[in-house]
Amino acid sequence: LLRYVNATNMSVEHLADILTAQTRGSSWVVVFKALVTVHHLMVHGNERFIQHLASRSSLFTLHKFLDKSAIEGYTMSTFIRRYSRYLNEKSLACRLIASDITKAKRGIDGMMRTMNTKELLNTLPVIQIQLDALLNFNANPDQLTNGIIHAAFMLLFKDSLRLFAAYNEGIINLL
Repeated sequence: LLRYVNATNMSVEHLADILTAQTRGSSWVVVFKALVTVHHLMVHGNERFIQHLASRSSLFTLHKFLDKSAIEGYTMSTFIRRYSRYLNEKSLACRLIASDITKAKRGIDGMMRTMNTKELLNTLPVIQIQLDALLNFNANPDQLTNGIIHAAFMLLFKDSLRLFAAYNEGIINLL
């Protein structure tokens, strides 16, 4: 998939449509894996993929998702709702900031250090909302034994480090 996303002649829209369609299913396994795949492509894929997702008015509408087919489905449905909320916030943040803050350059001449006060006052709340959605995933160590939750958690953990660093740089610049 990464090779496909990074190809110059690939259809970003087609891939996004296929993955989004997978999230409309009723099986928590299929939906969760589709969400992890989308997140993985957002982190490691082509910038065009992220921009396309950010251009959509609504990425995932899974706030009422519930898999009643098995007992495990109830627990996993909660994680799916939380994870999809984070991915929606990440996509919205990319649209509002016009870039993926987790991929932004850091340091003295980085994005957050070169913003003026007005830009910072607009950007920092967007980062805070994204961080809040990320922290809401809230998996405990016992739940990390599930491979899908673990994969999502690792992507979220990496995003949390980058978001926290960007937020700190923004606050330092603001002060």
